[in-house]
Amino acid sequence: MPALVPDPATVRRHVRPGALRAGAVGLAVAALTLTSAPVPASADRGPRHSDPVTVVAEGLDGPRQISPWGGRLLVAESDSGEISLVNPANGRSRVVVDGLATPQGVVEHRGRVYVATGEAGPEAEDAEGSSAVLVARPGREPRVFADLLEHELEENPDGQTQFDPEGAPLDALSNPYFLLEDRRRHGFLLVADAGANAVLAVDGRGRVSTFFVPPTVTTGPCAELPNNNASGVGCDSVPTGLAYGPDGLLHVSALTAEAPGEGRVWVVDSRGRVVRSHTGFTAPTGVAVDRDGTVYVSELLEGAPAGPPPPEADPADIGRIVALAPDGTRSVAEVTMPSGLLHHRGKLWSAAWAIAAFLGRPGAGQVVEVSDDAFTPLAD
Repeated sequence: MPALVPDPATVRRHVRPGALRAGAVGLAVAALTLTSAPVPASADRGPRHSDPVTVVAEGLDGPRQISPWGGRLLVAESDSGEISLVNPANGRSRVVVDGLATPQGVVEHRGRVYVATGEAGPEAEDAEGSSAVLVARPGREPRVFADLLEHELEENPDGQTQFDPEGAPLDALSNPYFLLEDRRRHGFLLVADAGANAVLAVDGRGRVSTFFVPPTVTTGPCAELPNNNASGVGCDSVPTGLAYGPDGLLHVSALTAEAPGEGRVWVVDSRGRVVRSHTGFTAPTGVAVDRDGTVYVSELLEGAPAGPPPPEADPADIGRIVALAPDGTRSVAEVTMPSGLLHHRGKLWSAAWAIAAFLGRPGAGQVVEVSDDAFTPLAD
């Protein structure tokens, strides 16, 4: 923690925009832009049944979290600054909240829409809410419900050095990525804050506290990667998704610097203590758990080339969803660039083509329904 805590409004004018911890997601696929010509988004948002993965909505701009609202789906469209309500039966959608700064997480409660807005770039100066949780009724102006950047500056949950001697942020400070309505013991909402490297609890009055700080990863390539923590090395866990399992334990997906195989799902109890962890994932950006305890993890960048891609590279091959059964077996479903996951009423939904804008394909985002038949055993 620096001796002098800057004013949040001042910091907001200087923080770097980023998709997650420090915007590294775009760098991992940026090379593909050179070989992938822009493809116009389809104007048809209706379902395209291609069992076992069904496209139920198209033409979305950077879809991140998906949440239920009755029989419909709320979708945070990060690139357009909108929250859309999608009818999965016919693919029709309408915007219910707009003018937002990088909306990434969204939930509904009693007719109000709560939105986690991430770091805003210069192009979003007029947008509402940077590094905050906003609340709005559909069609009305949003207001700040919880200031997450302020909490980061005052509490610094992961204890890392935040600023260099000139006062510039060393990394993303607060970049909330996922919301979970919490009806258990922690508060009103839980927030996966990828920038703060923590899961935060927000009570019904918008007061913020720290619930869980996942450990720094120091295995594999993370053992030698520089970091602005006390030891100077390691990968921040970077929380990206939240889901409760049938046992009441909270599952937290963790990006872990996009290091191949070093991504985690932390499983924690009601006091924020680690009960167990699932390892061996690449760039997890979402997690869901079904009633049987199967854990689904979206691997946003699995298969992305580390360097310049070969001429035949197809960006549609990037990403997949991994299913981890209670007996430990794993299977995979091929879904392009998946982000937020939702298991609801016996169905698994995923945001797809979530970072298509990095490939020069704005408006190519989708929501897909993924059936059990989509999963095939993962080869050793």
